[in-house]
Amino acid sequence: MKDVYSPDHKHIMTLEQFIIDQQEREPGATGAFSRLLRDISIAAKIVNRDIRRAGLVDIFGTTGEVNVQGETQQKLDALAHSEFVRALKRGGECCLIGSEEHAEAIPLATQSGNEGKYIVLMDPLDGSSNIDVNVSVGTIFSIYYLPDDYGEPDLDAALQAGSEQIGAGYVVYGSSTMLVYTTGHGVNGFTLDPSVGEFLLSHPSITTPKRGKVYSINEGNTESFDEGLQEYIRWVQHHDKETSRPYKTRYIGSFVSDFHRNLLKGGIYIYPATKKNKEGKLRLMYESNPMAFIVEQAGGRATNGHERILDIQPSKLHQRTPLFIGSEEMVKRAESFMQRKQVKA
Repeated sequence: MKDVYSPDHKHIMTLEQFIIDQQEREPGATGAFSRLLRDISIAAKIVNRDIRRAGLVDIFGTTGEVNVQGETQQKLDALAHSEFVRALKRGGECCLIGSEEHAEAIPLATQSGNEGKYIVLMDPLDGSSNIDVNVSVGTIFSIYYLPDDYGEPDLDAALQAGSEQIGAGYVVYGSSTMLVYTTGHGVNGFTLDPSVGEFLLSHPSITTPKRGKVYSINEGNTESFDEGLQEYIRWVQHHDKETSRPYKTRYIGSFVSDFHRNLLKGGIYIYPATKKNKEGKLRLMYESNPMAFIVEQAGGRATNGHERILDIQPSKLHQRTPLFIGSEEMVKRAESFMQRKQVKA
């Protein structure tokens, strides 16, 4: 079998090399942002190691605690949270962390004594309940500047609209481990090579198809959906050769995994409001904003069914939102049903 790495090693680029290359193109860059991304990637490697050992050591199951979301905390949730906080604190570039696993924003007193200027919001381990059955899970992160008028970082400093993000990304821990991120200049993906312990550029300049053939939604809740969304689901299931319908349903139940597949192959992911959860269940700051930034940079679209996700001004750290995200034409079509517009087949 041909070794995909052996023919021309000069074209292999590590994540760190890529970050440095991008840094050199930015006038006045100090390297602080590059170091922050390095810290995140190091934590991701540690979490990846722990996940690979799940089942062999006692990290399956729950901690017995309930997190701020009212959800039973998995052992790996707590472990991933601790690893990312530790890495960001040690690195010294981050001044404030918001985590799905912590009730309040976490101001950092860095070991190095440096005053970090970046805010990192994260879901340390998305889909962690799937770990026990060996389903792909992930990490989602979002990066903001600390506003100039804040001498001390606090919660209000973190409550910025998604359009203010300067970086966002996710790590998917699956058959291979990938880190995908954007700084507002396109989207690039890096695959972890366990033989060298480095993330290598494997998916440069990712663009998502304008239209796909997959829709991802928990149809078990259909009767609790808005009438317009119910109509949309019936529409995607209708046979029509001209529009390649019916679409295929693919729903893993791990947001990172569903999003990653649709980003690369085209599709739409929907987590709507329901009668029980009128604001939806996904967190605006930790999940929807970073993924919206990524998908828009890849040519896709993200809304709550009526409004662009990145335009929403948050009022609280753990705010929730409905989410329609993926290929541009598919999201627009779903929005039209939500807004009761007349559409052509």
